[in-house]
Amino acid sequence: MTSSDLYPVSRLAAVQEAAAKGGLDALLLTPGPDLRYVSGYDAKPLERLTCLVVPAAGEPYMMVPRLELPAAEASPASRLGLEFVAWDETDDPYAIAAARLGRPAKVGLADRMWAMASLRFREVLPGTEQVLAGSVLRELRMRKSPAEVAALREAGEAIDAVHRQVPGLLRAGRTEREVARDIAEAILAAGHATVDFVIVASGPNGASPHHDVSDRVIQAGEPVVVDIGGQLPNGYCSDSTRTYSVGEPPAEFAAYYEVLRQAQEAACAAVRPGVSCESVDAAAREHIAAAGHGDHFVHRTGHGIGIETHEEPYIVAGNGEPLEPGHAFSVEPGIYLPGRHGARIEDIVVCTESGGERLNNTPRELVVV
Repeated sequence: MTSSDLYPVSRLAAVQEAAAKGGLDALLLTPGPDLRYVSGYDAKPLERLTCLVVPAAGEPYMMVPRLELPAAEASPASRLGLEFVAWDETDDPYAIAAARLGRPAKVGLADRMWAMASLRFREVLPGTEQVLAGSVLRELRMRKSPAEVAALREAGEAIDAVHRQVPGLLRAGRTEREVARDIAEAILAAGHATVDFVIVASGPNGASPHHDVSDRVIQAGEPVVVDIGGQLPNGYCSDSTRTYSVGEPPAEFAAYYEVLRQAQEAACAAVRPGVSCESVDAAAREHIAAAGHGDHFVHRTGHGIGIETHEEPYIVAGNGEPLEPGHAFSVEPGIYLPGRHGARIEDIVVCTESGGERLNNTPRELVVV
């Protein structure tokens, strides 16, 4: 699997076609996920403008500060046959881009474009309507290619390798922060380029789904939620949650953990082409509600994943969009009892022609350490 597989030259033409069908005259893609998806260039977000300009009709080009030209030319974007328009310190790159664009009626701005850049484009393109580039890129980004699925599978295997080490790191008397530090080192050692997040939530902290880490000392008999992920050098992300117990947990916890495990199984089993995102959410939610814990499941069942940890499609009530082969997303129901403890089980799942493939494969049963 190479950068040409993950970021194929053909993608640029597909993006131009999507822009034209979406009624946009051009896409303006500054450093961030949209730029990397289209070009493969993981550009630094700087106050100096880097921007891939993709006209719906015409030749795309990339505005780059002259200081960044060597990096741009060394990136996968060099395979696209783009013109690199290098600008100097005394130039106004926004004015240069505007002059080349003419008078577009509507442009799509990268979803993660800094306000500083979007406002400058508004100044130099008066009367031009600005919308999110995601409005036309979402369909392309949601449907992962076989190479992208392979990259996500590699990421899943890497984070699984870290979870297999967690039981050896958890013990009574250690702080959440100490455990998290060791996990972060393991994430990098497993092949990730970055550590995007490490949640180690012990005891009552486990009832907060987005708890980070603290200096709280882990106690014997406590459940610990461990949610971890990072980005591989190729740009694709991992994300997996497992819940552990340091010694035998309370009976109440063991009972609802089994409910959670069954709910996660039901949601994963519901994945197949044509099934709506909200139906997968309901498969987990209904099982948890039937056990009396509906009020304790306080977030959506999942989110898409790719070159961002959170992207479309979202597995949530109200999203009637049908799943398609290539859609990749988390399935991560949770049960949280405020002031006591909580639990979450998360796998990344890819919708295939015949169902769903889990990309995480460490035990989902409660691991007592």
